[in-house]
Amino acid sequence: MDSTATARRLRQSSTLAEKTLWALVRNRRLGGFKFVRQLPIDRYFADFVCEAGKLIVELDGPAHDGREAYDAKRTEDLERFGYHVLRFRNEKVLADPGGTADDILAALRSATA
Repeated sequence: MDSTATARRLRQSSTLAEKTLWALVRNRRLGGFKFVRQLPIDRYFADFVCEAGKLIVELDGPAHDGREAYDAKRTEDLERFGYHVLRFRNEKVLADPGGTADDILAALRSATA
């Protein structure tokens, strides 16, 4: 399967946390910053990417439990491409979407200051 088809499939099968975050960042709603979903970078698909701020936002749900070493390696690899990676548990996004958005905006503002 090519990367476009894979990205499309990932977008169509978004989790509730991903849908919640997307509602907050889509259409430049978060500080005017443009985000895209499921962007292929190297061999990974980054959940949310803001190119202007060189920021990747990754949401971690139950599938990430016990995969901390893999996630750390993935973060390290993505940072080699010049991105800063923020990780949030799905539970945080669902329990405090505004706080999550504030954390993302603060990271973007410091990256572009």
